[in-house]
Amino acid sequence: MRFPALLAAAAIILPVGATAIAQHAGHQTVVSKPLASAIAAPSRTPKNVARDQYRHPAETLSFFGVTPTQTVVEYAPSGGWYTEILAPLLRAKGTFYALQPTGRYLDGYKGFLAANPAVYDKVKVVPFPEETAQIPAGSVDTVLTFRNVHNMVMAGNEAATFKAFFDVLKPGGTLGVVDHRLPEDRDTALEKSSGYLKVSTIRRIAQAAGFEYVGASEINANAKDTADWPKGVWTLPPTLSLKDVDKDKYLAIGESDRMTLKFRKPAK
Repeated sequence: MRFPALLAAAAIILPVGATAIAQHAGHQTVVSKPLASAIAAPSRTPKNVARDQYRHPAETLSFFGVTPTQTVVEYAPSGGWYTEILAPLLRAKGTFYALQPTGRYLDGYKGFLAANPAVYDKVKVVPFPEETAQIPAGSVDTVLTFRNVHNMVMAGNEAATFKAFFDVLKPGGTLGVVDHRLPEDRDTALEKSSGYLKVSTIRRIAQAAGFEYVGASEINANAKDTADWPKGVWTLPPTLSLKDVDKDKYLAIGESDRMTLKFRKPAK
């Protein structure tokens, strides 16, 4: 099978054997061949592939320990960026639940899946919170949430949502979190309006729900992001809330500085 290169900032090189190597900023990550294949899937849309340079899916999913045989929950997949990778990865031997909050994204997400049943027919869509019980308690290997905890904090439902994550995970299961990072010395009040959160805030929320902190990766860091923009994180791409105002400046900065945190449900 031929694996097209990702963007140069996070290229995948396939050596002889069952694994690939992802290179980013001088560092190498060993990536399973099934994951490399899913990232190179022809069903991925070009606009999403173009964002691999900011989201580093090979390194991120490797850090979280996602494998093709797991039962995985993605919370709030919305437009389906990670679904384009996780669905083919888990389709043959795993189980993939899309735990999508009810509201404006739910119907759009279902339409996205329906448009390509050959790839997405096995994705199990579970409206949250109304139908979370469709996912058996203690049955999930990994829960993933990408750039969603800030929305929980702004809505005030972070405790209940993290409890749901904890309940569906197996003992020893993994919670993987990526979100926009607010420097620790900033005013905590900014977490309610800017889209950025402190690492300490997410750690506190997770640990209050019963999780153990495992560690962090800097794979999604961006030193150019100073987290003090006029329209919060949405000033930066891909949203570009200011539209053409200083657009080139924000495109040069790129997407936000992001924390990548790994937690575990205690084994006992």
